[in-house]
Order: sequence, then C-alpha cells, then structure tokens
Amino acid sequence: MTIEKVLATAGGIQLDIGCGANKQPGWVGMDLQDLPGVDIIHDFNVHPWPLPDECALKAMASHVLEHIPKVMLTERGTRFPLIEFMDEVWRILKPDGLFLLALPHGASPGFMQDPTHAAQINETTFAYFDPLMYDGQLYRFYRPKPWKIHTDKRGEPFLHYDFTGNIEVVLQKRREDSSYANA
Repeated sequence: MTIEKVLATAGGIQLDIGCGANKQPGWVGMDLQDLPGVDIIHDFNVHPWPLPDECALKAMASHVLEHIPKVMLTERGTRFPLIEFMDEVWRILKPDGLFLLALPHGASPGFMQDPTHAAQINETTFAYFDPLMYDGQLYRFYRPKPWKIHTDKRGEPFLHYDFTGNIEVVLQKRREDSSYANA
C-alpha cells in the first residue's frame, strides 16, 4: 500500500507503531520489517518519518518504546533517540491526539530479560514530557514536545503500572504554549 493511499483515510489515520505481524484492525501499521499487515516500512530512528504533520488521530506502540535507546553518542555529539521518537509521534498526531503505550516496567523481570531492551522506563519517566507535571521540574531538563497524561471519565490519570509487570499509559498531545518556556 502506498503512503498516498494510507493518508487518504478521512479525518486522519490511527497508527500502530511497531505493529509487526499483529497490526490492530482498522489501524495503519508501521514497522522496520516487511511483514504481513505492515503498511509503512520504516526505521523509527530515522527522522522525519514518511508521514506529514498532524495526519494521525491516534498512535499506539505496544512493547516498542523500551527498544528505543535513551542516549546515543555519535561523531556529531550526543543524541536522545527516545525524546526524538516522542517528538516525532507528537509531530504526526493531530492536536489533542492520543498516544497509547504498553511496555514492561523498567524494574520488571520482563524488561531485564530481553537483551534488546535499551530504555529502562518507569512511571515517572513520563513527567519529563509534561510541562505541568511536578511544576515542570523534570520537563525543563530537556524541553521535548509537550504531552500530558490523559485522564479517564472520572478525571483519573490513565497511567497503570506494576513493578513486576507492565506500564500502560495514554498520553495526549498538548498544544505548544509559550508559558512552557518558563516551566
């Protein structure tokens, strides 16, 4: 399927990042490998992704984020691929779009057993992406594109975790605001 056909979806796409051969029904699948169901073959660490700005209503990444390195030293200097990945998802989402994540908790046996896991993530990691969480104390270190943890109908943050299992979180794309510069 061509990118043009994928993007012809009325209103925007739902992007399954790292779908492998298990793409969610009704979603557009993007993966590094050419597997059944993959619509876009692309390395997530190469930016920009072959998608236009604000083309997605939702994005999901199930057991992908922990494979993106937090830091890389290159001949040109230090890179932060995990932050770059999050910024790229932010770029392709429509305003207020949702990003659904599932990944092993960084302290869990499931994280530690896999030799390809590169980013040890816990529930507080997401505060580095939210300019209003903890009064922006963690956000101001790197100032990535702004996110917030989405809340459920009761106003509770959608962030569930188990130290011995997984983290499930729904992030919502915040609109950029000049006040974040003071966070």
